[in-house]
Amino acid sequence: MIKLYNTLTRKKETFKPINKNLVGIYSCGPTVYWYQHIGNLRTYIFSDVLRKVLLYNKFKVKLVMNVTDVGHLTSDADEGEDKIEKSAKKEGKKAGEIADFYLNVFKKDLKKLNILFPEIWCKATEHIPEMIKLIEKLKEKGFAYETSDGIYFDTSKLKDYGRLARLKPEGLKAGKRVDLGEKKNKTDFALWKFSGNEKRQQEWKAFGRKGFPGWHIECSAMSMKYLGEHFDIHTGGIDHIPVHHVNEIAQSESATGKKFVNYWLHGDFLTFKGEKVSKSKGGLYTISELEKLGFKPMHYRYLVLNTHYRKPLEFSLENLKSAENSYERLKNIISELDDKGKNKKYLAEFEKAINDDLNMPEALAVLWELLRDKKAKGKLETIKEMDMVFGLKLLEKEKIDVPENIRKLADERQAARNEKNWKKADELREKINKMGWQVDDVDEGYKLKK
Repeated sequence: MIKLYNTLTRKKETFKPINKNLVGIYSCGPTVYWYQHIGNLRTYIFSDVLRKVLLYNKFKVKLVMNVTDVGHLTSDADEGEDKIEKSAKKEGKKAGEIADFYLNVFKKDLKKLNILFPEIWCKATEHIPEMIKLIEKLKEKGFAYETSDGIYFDTSKLKDYGRLARLKPEGLKAGKRVDLGEKKNKTDFALWKFSGNEKRQQEWKAFGRKGFPGWHIECSAMSMKYLGEHFDIHTGGIDHIPVHHVNEIAQSESATGKKFVNYWLHGDFLTFKGEKVSKSKGGLYTISELEKLGFKPMHYRYLVLNTHYRKPLEFSLENLKSAENSYERLKNIISELDDKGKNKKYLAEFEKAINDDLNMPEALAVLWELLRDKKAKGKLETIKEMDMVFGLKLLEKEKIDVPENIRKLADERQAARNEKNWKKADELREKINKMGWQVDDVDEGYKLKK
């Protein structure tokens, strides 16, 4: 029995799929105008864990992820430039080239972090007809109206607008001057934007003029195409709650007259010095940048799993270094195991943790407890099963490139041991340790570990 915290109800609920044979999940994907930083990637690790927990519990899963390659403006208030258009202009490239380049980088990052690809990638630019059809349906039902710069959703037609975020529309932006322009209500949002006088690379003829879709309509149109008008789970970061996901619910349920999603799951922020990781605050790294600093992607995944997905995770290079040390120690201990069978006691504790709203810190504590239990049997197979969820490649053998100077010192130490010069052998061991390596004596000589 899996329990998940549903943002919609603000409580843990027992997960009951609509179709017992297949769980439908929609994960908000990247806007592909720039590199995804480690704060973005924390959210994808969380949704990957969710998927792996469901698979572990013998559910079949269909995960759909959008690729926003048009329509996401630099402001959630339907203002500013399209992020893709802006990046294309800045780099002097075609919008499609920008989107493809950063999508490929994103896919490489997912592979590095051992995150499963979705069953379906869906690009916004490839689903314009579905968006137009959905907007037409909203117009027919009286939920949309046209202004000189676009087509907007009329939030006043809904009594429960904003229920996901517990928003009270009348109190939004209280005390601030709100420039409505031609909008009827301050919470109304764009379904389609007309191009105006700006020169755009990506625009389509619809509603009598050239234009492009709003960000929110993309996710509704694509999720419903691949998962149906009513599906199981929608994931994203907590920053999506007050605007993007609130608007998805409003337009989707108004168009279909049905409940849109049963379970809404949101991951909290990666923080740096107590604040959300951002360009202005610092602490903004990509996975490739962390690799250049000597860290492995699995070190970052291990760091992420040590904090519950619904809590802020404080990032620093010191915290990452600590995660690296723990992870490498974990791998070293596991590499020495060779017992057979499974340990039902520890697997039961592990399953209890992962099924309690994806409690990965508790699940990792169970793993460490298993390793420290000298009487426990069946460790290796148990860890293999646990790692189906952790995704930490705990049993994967890594080819270690030992630097020539380290190998030379180890050979010198082995020669000292052969000559029974224990003092020199100990001194050389200490020297090797200080250089970040461990030398272990084995029957055939020695073995080096990072």
